[in-house]
Amino acid sequence: MKKNILALLFLLLTFNLSASNLPEFSTAGFYELSNTGREVYSMNLAWRFIKGDVPGMPYTVNFDDSGWEVVSVPHGLEYLPEEASGCANYQGIAWYRKHFTPDERLKGKQMFIHFEAIMGKSEVYVNGQLLKKHYGGYLPVILDVTNLLKWGEENVIAVKADNSDDPSYPVGKPQNMLDFTYFGGIYRDCWLIAHNDVFITNANYENEVAGGGLFVSYADVSEKSALVNLKAHIRNSSVSDKNVTVTFELKRKSGELVKRVSKKLTVKRGNASYAVGSMKINAPSLWSPDHPYLYDLEVMVKGANDRIVDGYRQRIGIRSIEFKQTEGLWINGKPYEGKIMGTNRHQDFAVLGNALPNSMQWRDAKKLRDAGLKVIRTHYVIDPAFMDACDELGLFALVEVPGWQFWNKEPVFGERVYSDIRNMIRIHRNHASLFFWEPILNETHYPEDFAKKALDICREEYPYPYSIAACDDGAEGDHYYSLLLRPIESKLRTDKTYFIREWGDNVDDWNAQNSDSRVARGWGEVPMLLQAEHYANPSYIKDYPVLCYETISNKPDQIVGACFWHSFDHQRGYHADPFYGGIMDAFRQPKASYYMFMSQRSPEKSDLIADNGPMIYIAHELTPFSPKDVTVYSNCDEVRLTVFKNGKEYIYKKDPDHKGMPSPIITFADAFHFMEWKAMARSGRQDDAYLLAEGLIDGKVVVSDKRYPSGQADHISLRLDNEQVPLKADGSD
Repeated sequence: MKKNILALLFLLLTFNLSASNLPEFSTAGFYELSNTGREVYSMNLAWRFIKGDVPGMPYTVNFDDSGWEVVSVPHGLEYLPEEASGCANYQGIAWYRKHFTPDERLKGKQMFIHFEAIMGKSEVYVNGQLLKKHYGGYLPVILDVTNLLKWGEENVIAVKADNSDDPSYPVGKPQNMLDFTYFGGIYRDCWLIAHNDVFITNANYENEVAGGGLFVSYADVSEKSALVNLKAHIRNSSVSDKNVTVTFELKRKSGELVKRVSKKLTVKRGNASYAVGSMKINAPSLWSPDHPYLYDLEVMVKGANDRIVDGYRQRIGIRSIEFKQTEGLWINGKPYEGKIMGTNRHQDFAVLGNALPNSMQWRDAKKLRDAGLKVIRTHYVIDPAFMDACDELGLFALVEVPGWQFWNKEPVFGERVYSDIRNMIRIHRNHASLFFWEPILNETHYPEDFAKKALDICREEYPYPYSIAACDDGAEGDHYYSLLLRPIESKLRTDKTYFIREWGDNVDDWNAQNSDSRVARGWGEVPMLLQAEHYANPSYIKDYPVLCYETISNKPDQIVGACFWHSFDHQRGYHADPFYGGIMDAFRQPKASYYMFMSQRSPEKSDLIADNGPMIYIAHELTPFSPKDVTVYSNCDEVRLTVFKNGKEYIYKKDPDHKGMPSPIITFADAFHFMEWKAMARSGRQDDAYLLAEGLIDGKVVVSDKRYPSGQADHISLRLDNEQVPLKADGSD
């Protein structure tokens, strides 16, 4: 038995280590470049943690935390039951303490602590001194600790994290009235960043309008050429003025240099200046969902004797996105064919809550892109690792400011929303996957001046082409926006473009919440088939019109696409039941709907990292309780179903004139009869008793799926669901 286990482990490790196209994850918004003087250290390991407030002064260096639990971040306060809705999660104060001794090599460098997010309101102390009070759970908390660190001895970071309900900052809405769950804790990564006195700044820390850090924008994008505009913010923390050269190098994935631009700059002591340049790229490899090509942009700051004093790498995708009213969506100068379809997503995983490591962010994005989805509505400022995955996999991201169905008239609330909008743009503005901003608060009755101010901020923070913000059709101030969500179809305006931000949910009332869209995977075959039918094209559509894949596909070009609700099952605050409308459950196990959506992707093979090309799936369990009709999902022109070896064949051919969803659900009527399968088993022909579905394109079989009835279980098979991402022994996996 031990040999078998070792063999399995060897195969898993070999598979992972030999897999191509392994994902890359940024650190604090950038990718490291060696030999630049900039160093990044993970601070995720070995935090002391306690749930609840603590008497005394737990932020001081000498406070005794030896009895506290030792945890690693991302950390979500607790492991939860599989079903943890109805506010089963903890809300209140929690404390974290990190003991560390910095490497003496770093003495003299500028030192920053970067928390990607801490849920709720937080206080961060370094060696007993309060450095930051932060309000909000979805944006980074960045601290300059240069003058506070002690060298050659232990230092302590203490964090007070409080996810209690608080109406003074966004989100504001109490969790027990919320359709998802806040969870809590230091639930994203934490980094220690060291660099020299002259360095590229962080846009979120600097707090400059349309500035700070690195800003990459594009103009005049076409297949022939594109203009890449560059702006880098360089700070000089030394005691003397510095003459530097800032070099931008654009490289292909192979490392081939495409273009180099250098700018000389004098940076006064204690101040910062911008290096501004541009590159005209001939015949660029353009980024799109179907061809998500990423260049490497290396930014280096050189000082005296041409020595590199700082630098890092960014991955950028050259692309243009335009919303052209009645002409619809244009990508890279061409009209987008069909609807761009996607889903909504919450950062929520079974048991873990919101504390997903980078590898799980990648897996979520990969699974959704495998299903043929091309746009994700994030619902708040999403984890940087998820945006990195979207860039690489060809997933557009609709990025939202945090806020749901809640408005506070107190001025401080609005000011904090405005701050969140600015920082949302600063953290994600360079991502190729950015589709558009949603700066308004979701389903909220806010005043008109807020809607206008939110749009003005978007234009201030991103004053370049191919950036657009959206708000709901019919909301206060919607006339200021050119892109509207949740269209009122009886009143489409010719000067607007539209996107459906949510569709698919179908509850009977808001108490019991029964629905053919909300189906737990454990309820079995027939409910899951009905869920898939509801999302695709329900049989009751003529009598009870609803939005579904079929009807959305037939909308005018002016309605460019849609995101259904919701990708994954997740926990909720205001209801005892989890939300069961996902096409995968909270463990990311697929339902029938997942394969229905997958069948809508193109059958053409491409160079995407995600699964692509022809697919076929038999949605039938072959049980005594299974339907007589056999359902198959496929994107092929023709499907052949064979019942038993050398048995009866059924043929389906796609209607070339069909104008709705790309691949309607395929139903082979009256193709399954349990008594026939019983007779096969009784006659000893179990090996011949199967369903075989074959997908044909141009008359040739290109894909197949075979299904046997379930027999008596005699062993358990384990499969590592890692999407080719190697496990890391860093406390996250």
